[in-house]
Amino acid sequence: MLETVQNLMHGAIHMKKTDTVDPTLTEFSQGYQTLGSENRRKALIALATQFGVNRVHIRELIQHYLGLQSDDHAQQSDLDEEGCASALYRMEKNLRHALKPLYITLFERLNAHPGGLKFLVDLRADLNGAIEEENIPLLRSLDSDLKEKLATWLSPAVLELHHITWDDPASLLEKIVAYEAVHPISNLHDLKRRLGAGRRCFGYLHPAIPGEPLIFIEVALMRGLSQSIQEVLWDEPPNAESEATTALFYSISSTQHGLAGINLGKFLIKRVIELVRQEMPHVKMFATLSPIPGFMQWLLSKLASQSKLAQSSSKSGTDYEEALASALRENLLLPEEEKEIIEATMENDKSIGPMEVLLKLLSSARHEWAKSETLSKMVQPILMRLCARYLLKEKKRGKALDPVTNFHVQNGATAERLNWMADFSEKSLCQSAGIMVNYLYRLDEIEENAQKYFNTGYIKASSYMEGYL
Repeated sequence: MLETVQNLMHGAIHMKKTDTVDPTLTEFSQGYQTLGSENRRKALIALATQFGVNRVHIRELIQHYLGLQSDDHAQQSDLDEEGCASALYRMEKNLRHALKPLYITLFERLNAHPGGLKFLVDLRADLNGAIEEENIPLLRSLDSDLKEKLATWLSPAVLELHHITWDDPASLLEKIVAYEAVHPISNLHDLKRRLGAGRRCFGYLHPAIPGEPLIFIEVALMRGLSQSIQEVLWDEPPNAESEATTALFYSISSTQHGLAGINLGKFLIKRVIELVRQEMPHVKMFATLSPIPGFMQWLLSKLASQSKLAQSSSKSGTDYEEALASALRENLLLPEEEKEIIEATMENDKSIGPMEVLLKLLSSARHEWAKSETLSKMVQPILMRLCARYLLKEKKRGKALDPVTNFHVQNGATAERLNWMADFSEKSLCQSAGIMVNYLYRLDEIEENAQKYFNTGYIKASSYMEGYL
């Protein structure tokens, strides 16, 4: 079957514009979908290898082009200026054509084919999976080109902002339940509350992918900035909409793995803000109540590495080893915090340092620290301070290490407030010790904040947040 799919792929690419290509595209897409993951990976590698650009031809065109430029300067007085310019333009056109991979033709023809856009989105999801297994330049180039095309074809100008309600078709509501990625929807009553009074749900739909939101956002209309997800999801009854002053974005979920890296959420948030402002002028504040999915993983890793360095420094080693350990050593805890940890946990083993004690405490699968008033009170200032550092100071390639932070600050939001025990679900305790963060979208600052972050990596934060640092 793999060979058949590859032959259909070849045919779909090389057919003339005057040929009827739809049957071939249908056979190709259906055949590809019957392949297992390994054969799909092989088909993608074949697509990238056999239908990329012809580098030999490109080099020949470049040499010809440079020769034309040289002739233009050397013989300008003897050649017709207009004719020379015309030759250069033709050569530039040929170069642009040669630099366009053949597989782009397949993408463009599939986009115009019924069901083809959704197929391409799913194809890119497979491609991302193949890259995880075999991260080679050919596949990365294929992914980059497909991502660029999808970003164009799924631009906000062609997307429909849909207000999702309880009256929508069951098939659409089922997708909301299935794709909710932040706070799982437990039952129909939960879903009805999220779509009812005091709540809103909006999604982006594309005409070529009917009945399936590409991304959706859930909004709570509140009296001020919420400090816990419990009051958003479970407090009944909700505030009267006429009394609401804040539109709180508490969940945003992308439904398509194949759209990873294409920031539809930025445009969705802006559209929803515009719509809420029009419908409810009394709502003045637009903010989030966001998870911090990478905090505990970062913290536990830091504590583990620093504990090992502390242990190694207590043992004799070479001058080089001691100098290296000293350079890498970082005391995550303040002196008063170290003392409190030892006192609260009643740790008597003098060979175990405070960071190791804290690591052991926070690594507990049962989260005993969260159930103990004494331990919870002891770790709260430590975790809040280190969480602020993680959000505002820890970077990867100049951008926020935390993916949710990166998403909101690149959209122009301000890191406004940390909330202790804002979500005591098992997932949140494991990911962020139950801490959540509010990002505030101040409409007059969004563009300036986004530009500063793009240019310098600067994260706008409130004085409250900076007070932890």
